[in-house]
Amino acid sequence: MHISLKSIIFVSVLIIKNGGRPQKGVTIIGQYYNPSNIDKKESIYSHDYKFRWTNANGKVMLFGNGLKLMEHSWLNNRFVGAVEMLIAKGGDWFGDRLVWAGDYADPEQGNEDNLYSLCARVKKRHTKVKYFRYILNMDTRQYVDKRKVPVTNSGVCDNGKKYCYRIHPLPLLTCEGNGRGCGDYRGESPLIGLWSRQRITVSNEIPEGYTELKFDLVE
Repeated sequence: MHISLKSIIFVSVLIIKNGGRPQKGVTIIGQYYNPSNIDKKESIYSHDYKFRWTNANGKVMLFGNGLKLMEHSWLNNRFVGAVEMLIAKGGDWFGDRLVWAGDYADPEQGNEDNLYSLCARVKKRHTKVKYFRYILNMDTRQYVDKRKVPVTNSGVCDNGKKYCYRIHPLPLLTCEGNGRGCGDYRGESPLIGLWSRQRITVSNEIPEGYTELKFDLVE
């Protein structure tokens, strides 16, 4: 693909006018995300959580879980599982407000920086993760059933193995900055960021009085 100098200059001007952050729809480079705790001003880093991959030649490689939103937003992803452990009852982030903060998101009110920059990264806390069925919003008293998330894609990997995956609702429901960088969720939906800055937890049980929120996004 050829990108003209004129296009690069045009996009650069848009970014400068927006305080260094690309406007929605301007996707010149990738956007990185950190799950962030507003109340504790903490975040965790996806590359602290590795996974092993065996290629077609049988070579085992070690990778981080991806810094971009859709690189790690799939069910049973170990990095997102670590966030589930943090926000579960008894976890260090239980009862705190959560944002999947993008580095192109808007700055905080009265501050030049956004949450991605303001929340300090903390060392990984869970070498083993546990996956929960339900994502609960303690503020709106809603839940999402991860088992009902539709299959988003399927195919064959370079090692010949078949695959299919489902989008993990947690990052997309709590993200800020989507649509401003490569690797973001492609598409429009009122679900994107709907639960951002709210108290989110996970459980294998539905608390009394909670109503279901249908999460049906695919890529």
